Amino acid sequence: MNKTRYALAGFGLALAAIALACGSSDRSDFIDADAGRGSGNDGGGLGQSFPDEVSDAGAGEDRAAPPPVPIVYAHSPGTLYKVDPVTKNVTVVAAFNGGCSSVIDLALDEDSNAFVTTFEGLYRLDTGTATCTLIARGSYPNSLSFVPKGTVDDTAEALVGYNGATYVRIDTATGVVSTIGALKGGYTSSGDIVSVTGGGTFLTVKGNVCNDCLIQVDPKTGDMIQNYGSVNHDAVYGLGFWAGTVFGFSEEGKVFSIEWANNQLVTKDIAVANPPPALAFWGAGSTTAAPAMSEDGGGIPIIK
Repeated sequence: MNKTRYALAGFGLALAAIALACGSSDRSDFIDADAGRGSGNDGGGLGQSFPDEVSDAGAGEDRAAPPPVPIVYAHSPGTLYKVDPVTKNVTVVAAFNGGCSSVIDLALDEDSNAFVTTFEGLYRLDTGTATCTLIARGSYPNSLSFVPKGTVDDTAEALVGYNGATYVRIDTATGVVSTIGALKGGYTSSGDIVSVTGGGTFLTVKGNVCNDCLIQVDPKTGDMIQNYGSVNHDAVYGLGFWAGTVFGFSEEGKVFSIEWANNQLVTKDIAVANPPPALAFWGAGSTTAAPAMSEDGGGIPIIK
């Protein structure tokens, strides 16, 4: 993966972060948190809107769990961002802190517990403050996602990823990495994997004239199920998902939606307000509890 060529840049990024803290104006990984574009629905069926808070009325009664708040997270090497998948607003959360630098990917489970990897280790992430807590040092994948119960593990969600074409599981308590399977047919991961309960598991790949293509993979084995074709961007290092739409984030700092229309993938660019110079996305993630389809039942077709 091309992200690895930035391994030696981690030290430089750390120095840049120090310079920023001292008031340097050479480079900033921040955008105006209140200036994001708010274009509303783009016709892709993302009409769902969920409350940020749940009323305390009826406390103690048996109630269904509230639906997840619509958020897709993404990040540059040094800064955490969030995207509202309904309004398409892109805003800054904060610069990473707590010891993690040069973050190479992000994953969230069904309860939106977040984990990130760097060139040096695996961390828990507080998505409200971008604070990292070290779990284990070591070498970890730069394409991560949780996959639903009943796939890799019968009783729990599992954190998985790709090292090239090798499909692995990561123990979130110990950081131990174990091989599950492989992506075959001459393809390798080009950037990221994302999975949703009741829906598909998607991966950006390169190889066999793909640069990049979106494919559906089997979360039990890591192998390809079907190839949807090109996403019209390369170096797509981050993927998120909400209500039948995949969201892509590229090394070039591009944010775009990936939808299904007229029996093919359709990509639509999403504006980033006041992007910093040389903005580059290195990863993204979303909860596995995200809605699998749009309100009208639409979405990227999957094979079960």
